[in-house]
Amino acid sequence: MESNIVQSRKERYLTFFLGEEQYGISIDRIKEIIAMMKVTQVPKTPHYMRGVINLRGSIIPVVDTRLRFGMEPQEETMHTAIIIVEVEKVNIGFIVDRVEEVASIDTARLSEPPKFGSHIDTDFICAMAQIEENVVMILDVLKLFEADELVSLEQIQQIQMREGE
Repeated sequence: MESNIVQSRKERYLTFFLGEEQYGISIDRIKEIIAMMKVTQVPKTPHYMRGVINLRGSIIPVVDTRLRFGMEPQEETMHTAIIIVEVEKVNIGFIVDRVEEVASIDTARLSEPPKFGSHIDTDFICAMAQIEENVVMILDVLKLFEADELVSLEQIQQIQMREGE
């Protein structure tokens, strides 16, 4: 008997929208979802770094996900949310247009992301999933940041913590 049968199991993903596009992040990386709040700007950070928030005494760097993906910035609405995600032991906030749902996706139904050529950076999309009529791009949050960006996020966090003392 052939043993190359793909084991099917359900994984849970938090899905959210940026514009018309739906994305998903593995639920085990999500710390919490909060309403949009005041973000303090930090000088000399990448353009997509909105700044930091103080969440119950923790300083958390916040990324404007639209800018990180090369999309147009958008005015915040009542649906704008910050998803707090743990990346390499650093909590990072991702601003999204709208949080949708937690979806259980059968791993056997995930497909490889299309290759768009070397000039389009799609490394951070690790899979595509179909949920009803929508195609959901599953993100690899680690690949959203280069290693040096994660180090600078950690430094931003530490500097802000020291200044707050």
